[in-house]
Amino acid sequence: MPPSLPGLATSGGRHRKPKEMSPSVRRAIVVAATAPVAATMLSAPSAFATDAVSQDRAHRNVSLPSEDAGERGDKPAFVKSVRPGAHTTGPGSVNRGIADALDARIDDPRLGTDLSGVVIDAASDEVIWDHDAATALMPASNTKLATATAALTVLGPGHRLTTEVVYADGTLTLVGGGDRTLTTEDLGVLADAAAAGLENAGLTTVEVRVDDSLFPEPALATGWNAGYYPNEIAPVRSLVVDGRAVQDTALDAGEVFAGLLADRGVTVGGDVTRGAAGEGAVLVAEHRSEALSTIVKHMLKVSDNNIAESLLRTTALGAGRTATFEDGTAVVRDVLSGTYGVSLENFEMYDGSGLSRATRIPARTLADILDLTTDPRHRGVLRHVSDGLPVAGEAGGTLGPEWGRFDTPDSQCAVGEVRGKTGTLTGAIALSGITQGKDGRWKVFSFVENGSTASNDDIKDALDGLAASVNGCNT
Repeated sequence: MPPSLPGLATSGGRHRKPKEMSPSVRRAIVVAATAPVAATMLSAPSAFATDAVSQDRAHRNVSLPSEDAGERGDKPAFVKSVRPGAHTTGPGSVNRGIADALDARIDDPRLGTDLSGVVIDAASDEVIWDHDAATALMPASNTKLATATAALTVLGPGHRLTTEVVYADGTLTLVGGGDRTLTTEDLGVLADAAAAGLENAGLTTVEVRVDDSLFPEPALATGWNAGYYPNEIAPVRSLVVDGRAVQDTALDAGEVFAGLLADRGVTVGGDVTRGAAGEGAVLVAEHRSEALSTIVKHMLKVSDNNIAESLLRTTALGAGRTATFEDGTAVVRDVLSGTYGVSLENFEMYDGSGLSRATRIPARTLADILDLTTDPRHRGVLRHVSDGLPVAGEAGGTLGPEWGRFDTPDSQCAVGEVRGKTGTLTGAIALSGITQGKDGRWKVFSFVENGSTASNDDIKDALDGLAASVNGCNT
């Protein structure tokens, strides 16, 4: 069974004392209902003149809780017992063994010369091992750890993203709410409600428009290579269906919706257009996503770039700022430093996914972010970060056998024993995670490598071996 994190006692340390939340984040954190809302149908012509959708739709969508109501203090989903005989040696000797093993392995030529690494004892905050841990390197998708932490803190684990259909002046407008998990099936339910409402209103023809104004331009981040989109990352818009890799996901979703309306006997006139829903528009139907906690765990497990960028924008809105890369990353910094006291020395962040080649984050900062998830005071909210980390050797995540991870003689012993966030860019490989040492104590680690001339597969194998050494099975 993969390792789980029980509530860990603390004894002070680098960042354990929470700092005062910044005013902008505090103002944005309000209690909101989190139960799913079924698609709503307007059943009479007169209904189209009621329940007007206001211009404040975007802010209504992000009125979010800061706490995971009903989950705070819950027992973690799984608890791994201390290994038999784990306390036959003290933590000091175990930690020295980890440090000695890592010292012997960092000269591996596969790792090149630019490696930032650190290992922390989670309960005591003791730094077990440090190798240029303050050096800022490209972290690749390890950036998603910062994005997820800020999203859960500002929005709350129970937040749901809302996609709406509104009507005005012969036009149905599909309004994006930043839900990157929206499916054709979801749009079909919205189309059912819209078609029924039109029929009851005596209308047979309608135009279709999309409103993706929730996320303003630019749609591409600093540091993204042109070859990244649309396959690695689509230009960031607040409306997409089935995660489709196209240049204009909003118009694409609108065309799918128009086709679904036509399948239901509605005549759609003209091409799908883009435009903001007006003040007089009335709500016809809405779809609410799964809880943010579920979305975050999926995003981390498969390292979904597009979800990460949507969450960055939505987090900015939740903090009362505009949904841009600049404001989203500013809120992340505010949360990490102002709320949790994580040092941002040498920290530079330009997107939510880690695709930006301009981003620089030290291994020490990445480990500090993960270390927050082991603190009982933060587990109610941040356990969804650690719970979402891929498990070594488990299929379906980025540490699974389909990715060739933890399948070498020096790392196979750690299958099922390590949870970690992967990161891969040309010239940058990272692995940050959590594992339980031979002393039964949780160890937080981060390794970030840049510039090695070895193949990516070889570099990943070397990092997996380092993680196995932290676990204590590869000494």
